[in-house]
Amino acid sequence: MPALFGLFRPSTAGLPCAALLLGLSWPALAADYAIDPAHTYAGFEIDHLGFSTQRGQFNRSSGSIRFDPESRSGSIDITIDASSLDTGFAMRDEVLRGEDWFNTQAFPNLLFRSQRFIFEQERPVAVEGTLAMLGQIRPMRLDISRFKCGLNLANRKYGCGADASGVLRRSEFGLNNGLPFIGDEVRLRIQVEAYQP
Repeated sequence: MPALFGLFRPSTAGLPCAALLLGLSWPALAADYAIDPAHTYAGFEIDHLGFSTQRGQFNRSSGSIRFDPESRSGSIDITIDASSLDTGFAMRDEVLRGEDWFNTQAFPNLLFRSQRFIFEQERPVAVEGTLAMLGQIRPMRLDISRFKCGLNLANRKYGCGADASGVLRRSEFGLNNGLPFIGDEVRLRIQVEAYQP
């Protein structure tokens, strides 16, 4: 990985030299971004018997983002590898990947597709779309708590990143095991970084 404050050429991808040297952000133009799988994870939280909140994440994801701040529009297309589920306990993970839960053999991916961005002034605050899981497609809203576009000094690429979260009911996707002892409501948290090629 390049040194954090490595030397820059006079221009990279047409970006001003001063901005490169200072690592400044500037208004993003309409552009396409590829999701960085090393910095993008979908995590989840669920109530367990009223005793605790259990957490896990999916370790592999891919996809693309198009963002146009001038028209306040864009699109998000994220594919989450269901078999990469990780709760920190291998025996439980195998059960959750099985036919009675995520059934990853038959349904290898979870898919999020955006339909519209919601802005407050210049900043996107939410994205509405659909989540496909276990052969079911349901509306999904992700509220954005952190958002930034700018130059990443480490990889010398222009990109955007966000923290987003939303709530779903697993029973709406046919995932009824353990109800009501294991919660129906699941909080989905996504951290994402995406960069121009």
